[in-house]
Amino acid sequence: MHGTVEANSHCGGEEVLFLGLPTWIKASRQNTGGRLSLIEQIMPAGFESPWHVHHSEDESFYVIEGAMTVIVGGNRISLGQGGYAFGPRGIAHGFRIDGTTPARILLFTTGGDFADFIAETSVARDTPPSPPDMGKLMAAAARHQLEILGPLPQ
Repeated sequence: MHGTVEANSHCGGEEVLFLGLPTWIKASRQNTGGRLSLIEQIMPAGFESPWHVHHSEDESFYVIEGAMTVIVGGNRISLGQGGYAFGPRGIAHGFRIDGTTPARILLFTTGGDFADFIAETSVARDTPPSPPDMGKLMAAAARHQLEILGPLPQ
């Protein structure tokens, strides 16, 4: 495990790139009746999500490998392998990947909006890297009841 997260060891969900990150939509609106989504991602050390709010669903974080800090409102939660954190809908939150190695995490939401957002804004895994189109990303977020507030608070 020490710094080598194997991208080819995943079952379920086709690999796509979301913000350049290997991403798998494990469960979505289509196979859960819109009740939940489950996203798996591999993220490099130092990666930070934007500070954001889910207006229609709660989000949970689970660390398979690596370490991360989840910030929910004014609370900071440090997680290692097997760690879990909860971000209720309507409360601003985000996360940072800690340490020097990549992290493999699961993101769960209590609805299908997040998976729909990921599906809409992801590209095929063999797409050459390019900066995200922030206008399109923000518009897609709004369509899926997400509000991107800005950079993660330090």
